[in-house]
Amino acid sequence: MTYTLIGLCFLIFAAGPASGLSPAYGTGTELLAAQAAHFERWGVIPDDLLAGSPRAFLTPLTALFVHGSWLHLLGNLLFLFVFGGMAEERMGRVEFALFYLATGYLALVAFAAAHPGSVQTLVGASGAISGVLGAFLYVLPTARVTSLFPFLFFLPLRFPAWMVLIFWFVLQWLAARTPATRPGVAYLAHLVGFCLGFFYAWARYRGGEGGGRSGRWRRGAWRRGAGGPGARVSSAARATEGDSQP
Repeated sequence: MTYTLIGLCFLIFAAGPASGLSPAYGTGTELLAAQAAHFERWGVIPDDLLAGSPRAFLTPLTALFVHGSWLHLLGNLLFLFVFGGMAEERMGRVEFALFYLATGYLALVAFAAAHPGSVQTLVGASGAISGVLGAFLYVLPTARVTSLFPFLFFLPLRFPAWMVLIFWFVLQWLAARTPATRPGVAYLAHLVGFCLGFFYAWARYRGGEGGGRSGRWRRGAWRRGAGGPGARVSSAARATEGDSQP
């Protein structure tokens, strides 16, 4: 399911005007107009959503598969690739898919509720992926993550997942508290998604045994055959590009 989500996001982006790959959308101002229309059709516009438009109620789902740029897309998919697979192993395919969609939907709705008069378009899978990060923090806090920190000259260093993810969460929190001078990254959606994911995992798996497909999981434990306690995961320890508001 993780690979399916990655593939869908990539194919939808590649076929749309934001990728710049299709000549059907033209160039210059014509391409910019096509991009704006694309985002308005499939993205979340808080003012429309809170006005009760039936069509707008679907946009928090469709927006999860729309991205504003190559950097936005690849940043999100990197985090989904690194953390999604093991979260899916923990939950199972169907539960993971429903969790991903529900968390992303609620994160975008929460952002819209916090900006009720906004007519800026919100797109991107960051809210859902943040939910995956939150769930990962609860179920696999001691997994070793090979991370690249820009301020440490991109040296590959290994840290426990809890350290990397808490650091990521703090970055989002600080950024969300900084007054924005223009549309940009929807940090609030990241925070909401992360918290939803963490508390869902806490409520679902706090009993220790049970849950998931095999029933053999414990919080912080690795599934047999998944690489043992020395298994590694890799990521770039930086915030995702986030939910663009073109």
